[in-house]
Amino acid sequence: MRVEATGVAWAVSGTTIIEGVEVTFEAGRFTGLLGPNGSGKTTLLHVVAGLRRPSTGRVMADGDDVHRLPGRERARRLALLEQHATTGLDLTVRQVVELGRVPFRGRWPGQGEEGREQVDEAMRLARIGDLAERRWQTLSGGERQRAQLARALAQEPSVLMLDEPTNHLDLGHQIDFLGTVRDLGVTTIAALHDLDLAAAFCERLVVLKAGRVVAQGTVEEVLTAELVADVYGVDVTVGRHQESGRIHVVWHGTRHG
Repeated sequence: MRVEATGVAWAVSGTTIIEGVEVTFEAGRFTGLLGPNGSGKTTLLHVVAGLRRPSTGRVMADGDDVHRLPGRERARRLALLEQHATTGLDLTVRQVVELGRVPFRGRWPGQGEEGREQVDEAMRLARIGDLAERRWQTLSGGERQRAQLARALAQEPSVLMLDEPTNHLDLGHQIDFLGTVRDLGVTTIAALHDLDLAAAFCERLVVLKAGRVVAQGTVEEVLTAELVADVYGVDVTVGRHQESGRIHVVWHGTRHG
């Protein structure tokens, strides 16, 4: 599913958070959303997901205005994995994943066989089948993140959005998690902080600075020393690793330090 944001702005209490956003997320591509803290990444994800209505502009998903879709229909097309997903309910992992079927059932899941295959497949893809009967409160941060990924996949979305999905994961699990997401083949938008991980797994990048898109394109087009210096205030060298062939970023120091 192709997603286009045109002239999108969002403000709260007179403060503009994002403004003039013009961006296209290509169907089936993994797009990394980059920018420093406070640049508007989470806000843009929330607007694209339909959780916040833009002050101006619109978001189109395959020709349909996201904010005009009925909530249940929107949830069948777009899934958002929040940065700090939690619940105060005493649920098993399977029950958490079953929540992804609510847009299809319209009621609390878990009764009968409806959607069981989708839940099982979502847990398999997220590699948490062995955690199905564990209580949510006993999970580590990384296990919770994978459970929430499975919950999002149970929605069978055409667009998957992830807000800092690797924050609670060690390096090995970060690589495994992003590899799993990339191999899904659905339109994916992920807000990321780690530039090397973004370069390794993303096909396209969109960069925000102070609420505006300052660059978008392929990794090679976007991830330059000049852009990193301008957006992050860090002096870096951008090159290709001699063994992996991947683009990587080596920092030298901050411009204010």
